[in-house]
Amino acid sequence: MRVDAFDFPLPRALIAERPCEPRDRARLLVVGETLQDRIVADLPRLLRAGDVLVVNDTRVIPARLVGRRGAAAVEVTLHRDLGGGQWRAFAKGARRLKPGDRIEFGEGFAARVAAKDEGDVTLAFEQTGAAFRAALERYGAMPLPPYIKRGGDPRDRRDYQTIFARHEGAVAAPTASLHFTERLLDALDAAGIARVTLTLHVGAGTFKPVKVADTDDHRMHSERGILGPEAARALNEARARGGRIVAAGTTSLRLLESAADAAGRIAPFDGETALFITPGYRFRATDLLLTNFHLPRSTLFMLVAAFAGLERMRRAYAHAVAERYRFFSYGDACLLHPERAA
Repeated sequence: MRVDAFDFPLPRALIAERPCEPRDRARLLVVGETLQDRIVADLPRLLRAGDVLVVNDTRVIPARLVGRRGAAAVEVTLHRDLGGGQWRAFAKGARRLKPGDRIEFGEGFAARVAAKDEGDVTLAFEQTGAAFRAALERYGAMPLPPYIKRGGDPRDRRDYQTIFARHEGAVAAPTASLHFTERLLDALDAAGIARVTLTLHVGAGTFKPVKVADTDDHRMHSERGILGPEAARALNEARARGGRIVAAGTTSLRLLESAADAAGRIAPFDGETALFITPGYRFRATDLLLTNFHLPRSTLFMLVAAFAGLERMRRAYAHAVAERYRFFSYGDACLLHPERAA
């Protein structure tokens, strides 16, 4: 499909700079046969007993580093752990870097450029294991999306982490889950809505713009995902009983779909996924999707258009703009019913 089919006007003033407080008071647009304006705290009344909410328990690492190569400043965002102290990274001014260059990020914390490929570089850090993690915590900043124009605000270490965060490895938050609070989880439990966790380490590729004219020519970055046997069994059993699988975020949805067979049965998964979902994709394992509002022309807006229908999502986003919903990572959310349900 033409990428410009997924474009829409968005006023800059609607891009959220901070999350809603309390988190579960964020607005929620329910998108089905009609549009309903609700709040995230209404979720227990919008789902039903027997449904299963699937959340991503990845934890964001402070992957943005600013260092110096001699007298020149260098900014990098780590996005893929290659093991042995080597990381793939996006680098500002990568054209000026060459293999062998040494970048100092702090006292006793440095890396050499091992390789480069367009805007990507491979960095070989002089520290590994616990020493590397400690240095990253000290000198790194949270890798906020590029549309949030501020530096390393310590508050983002809390704000840009979900209540479910357990396993380190993401360089972007699974932002639909930023809305959950202990109060909301208690209400979901009381309503008979089960919860299952998986892990998808979100990569910085989620922010990369689509630069081609046709979706067939876009290459997705792969991401590491794990869905355990107990989680797979719980999801299959819930569906067999008539429960719906509710993906909290596009990351949860992509891993569920990667783990499901043609009949919709979910198997354990441990590996890489580069699943790119566009209109025409047949969903196997996801019945409802909770997600934030996404960038124009982004792979994430393509995914929600595939799930709920492109024309319906255009109407929903036009409504959200008119009603001054807050967009993107720290913004409001929507609960999408699949197009087939209409």
